[in-house]
Amino acid sequence: MGLTAGIVGLPNVGKSTLFNAITKSNAFAANYPFATIEPNVGVVEVPDERMEKLVKMYNPKKTIYTTFEFTDVAGLVKGASKGEGLGNQFLSHIRNCDAICQVVRCFDDDNVVHVEGNVNPLRDIETIRIELIFADLDTIEKRIPKIEKRAQMKTDKEAVVEYEALQKMKSVLLDSIPIRTLKLLPDEEKIIKNFNFLTAKPMLYVCNVSDNELTDYQHNEYVKSVQKLAFEENAKVSVISAKIESELAELPDDDKALFLEELGVKESGLLDLIRKSYELLGLKTFFTAGEKEVRAWTYKNGMKAPECAGIIHSDFEKGFIRAEIIAYDDLMMAGSEVKAKEMGKFRLEGKEYLVQDGDVVHFRFNL
Repeated sequence: MGLTAGIVGLPNVGKSTLFNAITKSNAFAANYPFATIEPNVGVVEVPDERMEKLVKMYNPKKTIYTTFEFTDVAGLVKGASKGEGLGNQFLSHIRNCDAICQVVRCFDDDNVVHVEGNVNPLRDIETIRIELIFADLDTIEKRIPKIEKRAQMKTDKEAVVEYEALQKMKSVLLDSIPIRTLKLLPDEEKIIKNFNFLTAKPMLYVCNVSDNELTDYQHNEYVKSVQKLAFEENAKVSVISAKIESELAELPDDDKALFLEELGVKESGLLDLIRKSYELLGLKTFFTAGEKEVRAWTYKNGMKAPECAGIIHSDFEKGFIRAEIIAYDDLMMAGSEVKAKEMGKFRLEGKEYLVQDGDVVHFRFNL
């Protein structure tokens, strides 16, 4: 279950530059609004130093990292829902994404045009929020007439639940409040899941700062304002310099660490963005390892062993018997799987076991 995210933002805030950098793609990017017209999709392997150490230990024939898929859509402007700019029809391309990454410009530069005339991150965030809200309202208003009669007759229990949930969501959206702030009942959540409402998705604000501010962004007032808003919304913030990420993307892997060291930066912005996305969605990683293959798998925190087995193959979950587990840290300390077993670090877990981040797992199943 690779992670998927939609990249949104106003035109010319660095969306496509960032997309190109992190996916090593060649999507068109330019210093003027609406350079992106067609949605761009790129997939990046999720870096994980634990994978590198497992590969050294097992020396497998194949190595498979988990992935992060990004979809970059055309920039939105105020009034997009009414057809301003390029409109909001491109939002349909990110409805199936797990989360939304909103790129926010947090730097001043007279040479880079801002579609609103000046830099104001909170105004820009509000503009995007309103457009996402209008898109969700449009979906709700088209759906309500189709189930209203059945719901009012109270003969179809599912229609009643759906109708009440849609009315509840419509009410908060009309107050300019995203759906994700609502506490819905389990039945309501189940019914509305297929609608893929945009404002129901977790939000990660990506602050794009200038290259000379990256090491000292704590003093950037634009970033501070976004961080304050994110805290109030229970969202996440990742601070990135799209320009630096672009330069990093052009370097060989061996030179990247040296480049970052010279800048005084500990890690690439991509790593921070991925980590924040995982935190936002409650995602963790378990591993399967052997001579044939070492592979990373993404799962949701709180999933039990059979569910994680099902991520690999549905038959594994159906015929689950047990999970053979060695914690990653125990495996590294032992130096080999054989030694870890001798040290008593090998465990057999059943159907109720909650898989932990870093578990190296071998599933036993019976078809």
